[in-house]
Amino acid sequence: METFVGVLVFVVVLLGSIALHEVGHMVPAKRFGVRVSQYMVGFGPTLWSRTRGETEYGVKALPLGGYVRLIGMYPTDEAVGAREPRGWWQRVAAGARAASAEEIRPGEDHRAFYRLSTPKKLVVMLGGPVMNLLIAVVLVLVAYVGIGVPVAGTTVASVSECIVAIDAPAGTTCSADDPAAPAAAAGVLPGDRLVSYDGVEVTSWAQVSGLIRESGDRTVTMVVERDGQQQDLSVTPVVAERPVVDEDGAAVTDESGELVTREVGFLGVGPTSVVERQSVGMALEVAASATWQTVQVVATLPQRVGALVETTFTGGERDRTSIVGPVGVGRFAGEIAAMDTEPVAVRAAGLLTTLAMLNLALFVFNLLPLPPLDGGHVVTALWEGARRQLSRLRGVVRTRPADSALLVPLAYTVFAVLGGVGLLLLYVDIVNPVRLG
Repeated sequence: METFVGVLVFVVVLLGSIALHEVGHMVPAKRFGVRVSQYMVGFGPTLWSRTRGETEYGVKALPLGGYVRLIGMYPTDEAVGAREPRGWWQRVAAGARAASAEEIRPGEDHRAFYRLSTPKKLVVMLGGPVMNLLIAVVLVLVAYVGIGVPVAGTTVASVSECIVAIDAPAGTTCSADDPAAPAAAAGVLPGDRLVSYDGVEVTSWAQVSGLIRESGDRTVTMVVERDGQQQDLSVTPVVAERPVVDEDGAAVTDESGELVTREVGFLGVGPTSVVERQSVGMALEVAASATWQTVQVVATLPQRVGALVETTFTGGERDRTSIVGPVGVGRFAGEIAAMDTEPVAVRAAGLLTTLAMLNLALFVFNLLPLPPLDGGHVVTALWEGARRQLSRLRGVVRTRPADSALLVPLAYTVFAVLGGVGLLLLYVDIVNPVRLG
């Protein structure tokens, strides 16, 4: 049941993200006077539609995107001074201009999209991706600030019985020859809440972990709260080889993927996990970091697609760094919702964070400077604006818009490539999925 709920939430948020993305295009277009003839969520056959004013609003069968139809997306033949087309490329561009011109009603040429100034075109085209960015930030704020995320608390959850070598296999048990862990020898018990260590008041597990590591093998006083009473314990950490951790407590690895280790103080205690609400600043920092990571993933997309093809046709297993499509993200949502070992709040925050990452992917991907993506229209508008400014500097009045229809053949090619990648992701997400666990 939980898996079904998680997938259902994913589908609803995905459709909502698509719908709001298109709202980001539609609202400024209407404000600037452009006639919007259609607002559709999905592609394929229309399941439902209603006409309000001059716009038809509807939902289509395939929830793989959406669109708003802005009249006059491409300038007319007269506007660009088009000549008789020669060759396939020019014929396709001419066909696109003709189809766009048919949508312009008599006397409405001033309401065509191509008539907008460059700044207004940029606002319309960037409205969709920016909407996805805002959705992502809101979801991260709800997850981190409203619900909270699991962090290591200051209460002891586990006490090691002995000191096990760093390279020992997982699940290794203590033997008679293994030395007792310092915490167990000092009488530390699960459930003890750490109050202070070596005279320093404890406020977080990361803090006490750093104090233990830096104390070496000195005997120090550790104050714990047990059954409502504070107790002073004398502990003597041992110097042991342990992984180096970063500020978030994650183990650091070198370029080859091997753990980076050093000799530090070791006590042998593990923390409980508690859900803590984070600050707005922390949530925004997480969103900014995730955005940059998404940019890096999109920048290396060709290599990642190549690796995916190799994995798919050689029978290899996908790792957690593999790119995934909507089906893969839907699986993640279902797995997160089905984690019975985690509190509902933790699962909810994880689900919202996953959906936020999906919106960040939509934000970054749509900004790629390729037609038919929003970034392709942005580049075209910038090019047109740059040409006009250059003409003004030369003292020449340029009235003709850029012939953006010339990019339509390229848009068809990009669409075909993206469609192929989408089908590949659909296939591998079903037959060889990436799993969180």
